[in-house]
Amino acid sequence: QVQLVESGGGLVQAGGSLRLSCAASGRTFSRDGMGWFRQAPGKEREIVAAISWSGYSTYYQDSVKGRFAIARDSAKNTAYLQMNSLKPEDTAVYYCATKRGRATAQAMAVMTWDYWGQGTQVTVSS
Repeated sequence: QVQLVESGGGLVQAGGSLRLSCAASGRTFSRDGMGWFRQAPGKEREIVAAISWSGYSTYYQDSVKGRFAIARDSAKNTAYLQMNSLKPEDTAVYYCATKRGRATAQAMAVMTWDYWGQGTQVTVSS
Protein backbone atom coordinates (compact mmCIF):
# COMPACT_ATOMS: atom_id res chain seq x y z
CA GLN A 1 0.00 0.00 0.00
CA VAL A 2 1.44 3.33 -1.07
CA GLN A 3 1.62 5.89 1.69
CA LEU A 4 2.95 9.45 1.82
CA VAL A 5 3.29 11.06 5.23
CA GLU A 6 4.03 14.75 5.60
CA SER A 7 5.55 16.30 8.71
CA GLY A 8 7.11 19.56 9.81
CA GLY A 9 4.15 21.88 9.60
CA GLY A 10 3.21 24.26 12.36
CA LEU A 11 2.74 27.86 13.42
CA VAL A 12 5.46 30.37 12.62
CA GLN A 13 5.75 34.14 12.56
CA ALA A 14 6.15 36.00 9.30
CA GLY A 15 9.76 35.93 8.20
CA GLY A 16 10.35 32.59 9.85
CA SER A 17 11.23 29.21 8.38
CA LEU A 18 9.87 25.69 8.33
CA ARG A 19 11.08 22.48 6.77
CA LEU A 20 8.51 20.00 5.56
CA SER A 21 9.30 16.34 5.03
CA CYS A 22 7.45 13.71 3.05
CA ALA A 23 8.20 10.06 3.78
CA ALA A 24 7.01 7.69 1.07
CA SER A 25 6.48 3.97 1.43
CA GLY A 26 4.84 1.09 -0.36
CA ARG A 27 6.85 1.27 -3.56
CA THR A 28 10.14 2.61 -4.86
CA PHE A 29 9.92 6.27 -5.74
CA SER A 30 13.46 6.72 -7.00
CA ARG A 31 12.17 6.97 -10.57
CA ASP A 32 9.18 9.17 -9.78
CA GLY A 33 8.87 12.89 -9.58
CA MET A 34 7.91 14.39 -6.24
CA GLY A 35 6.10 17.59 -5.50
CA TRP A 36 4.51 19.85 -2.94
CA PHE A 37 1.08 21.41 -3.26
CA ARG A 38 -0.93 23.65 -0.97
CA GLN A 39 -4.53 24.59 -0.43
CA ALA A 40 -5.62 27.65 1.46
CA PRO A 41 -9.16 28.03 2.82
CA GLY A 42 -11.57 28.88 0.05
CA LYS A 43 -8.97 28.41 -2.65
CA GLU A 44 -8.09 25.68 -5.08
CA ARG A 45 -5.12 23.43 -4.51
CA GLU A 46 -2.02 24.73 -6.28
CA ILE A 47 1.39 23.37 -7.00
CA VAL A 48 4.20 24.91 -4.98
CA ALA A 49 7.28 23.04 -6.14
CA ALA A 50 8.30 19.88 -7.96
CA ILE A 51 11.48 17.90 -8.46
CA SER A 52 12.19 15.34 -11.14
CA TRP A 53 13.11 11.72 -10.48
CA SER A 54 16.79 12.54 -10.99
CA GLY A 55 16.72 15.67 -8.89
CA TYR A 56 18.23 17.64 -11.75
CA SER A 57 15.16 19.65 -12.64
CA THR A 58 12.96 21.66 -10.32
CA TYR A 59 9.91 23.82 -10.68
CA TYR A 60 8.63 26.57 -8.39
CA GLN A 61 5.50 28.63 -8.36
CA ASP A 62 6.42 32.26 -8.96
CA SER A 63 5.28 33.37 -5.51
CA VAL A 64 7.78 31.10 -3.73
CA LYS A 65 10.82 31.46 -5.97
CA GLY A 66 13.85 32.48 -3.98
CA ARG A 67 12.17 31.57 -0.69
CA PHE A 68 11.38 27.85 -0.95
CA ALA A 69 13.64 24.98 -1.93
CA ILE A 70 12.63 21.43 -2.81
CA ALA A 71 14.97 18.49 -2.39
CA ARG A 72 14.81 14.73 -2.32
CA ASP A 73 16.72 11.82 -0.88
CA SER A 74 15.81 8.90 -3.11
CA ALA A 75 17.66 6.42 -0.90
CA LYS A 76 15.27 7.36 1.90
CA ASN A 77 12.18 7.77 -0.32
CA THR A 78 11.84 11.23 1.18
CA ALA A 79 11.20 14.71 -0.18
CA TYR A 80 11.72 18.00 1.58
CA LEU A 81 10.47 21.55 1.26
CA GLN A 82 12.56 24.21 2.95
CA MET A 83 10.45 27.32 3.39
CA ASN A 84 12.16 30.58 4.32
CA SER A 85 10.93 34.15 4.64
CA LEU A 86 7.42 32.87 5.20
CA LYS A 87 4.50 35.20 4.62
CA PRO A 88 0.93 35.08 5.95
CA GLU A 89 -0.23 34.26 2.42
CA ASP A 90 1.76 31.02 2.62
CA THR A 91 -0.75 29.77 5.18
CA ALA A 92 -2.32 26.57 3.85
CA VAL A 93 -2.43 22.83 4.13
CA TYR A 94 0.62 21.48 2.35
CA TYR A 95 0.45 18.18 0.52
CA CYS A 96 3.15 15.91 -0.81
CA ALA A 97 2.55 14.02 -4.06
CA THR A 98 4.42 11.74 -6.42
CA LYS A 99 4.23 11.38 -10.17
CA ARG A 100 5.30 8.20 -11.94
CA GLY A 101 7.72 8.64 -14.79
CA ARG A 102 10.74 10.64 -15.79
CA ALA A 103 9.21 13.90 -16.94
CA THR A 104 10.93 17.16 -16.14
CA ALA A 105 9.68 19.09 -13.14
CA GLN A 106 8.24 21.77 -15.42
CA ALA A 107 6.24 19.18 -17.36
CA MET A 108 5.00 17.48 -14.20
CA ALA A 109 3.68 20.77 -12.88
CA VAL A 110 0.73 20.53 -15.26
CA MET A 111 0.18 16.78 -15.13
CA THR A 112 -2.09 14.68 -12.97
CA TRP A 113 -0.26 13.30 -9.95
CA ASP A 114 -0.56 9.72 -8.81
CA TYR A 115 -0.22 9.51 -5.04
CA TRP A 116 -1.02 12.02 -2.31
CA GLY A 117 -0.36 12.49 1.37
CA GLN A 118 -2.87 13.65 3.95
CA GLY A 119 -1.35 17.09 4.32
CA THR A 120 0.24 19.17 7.05
CA GLN A 121 -0.97 22.57 8.23
CA VAL A 122 1.32 25.57 7.88
CA THR A 123 0.16 28.77 9.55
CA VAL A 124 2.11 32.00 9.24
CA SER A 125 1.12 34.78 11.62
CA SER A 126 1.66 38.43 10.82
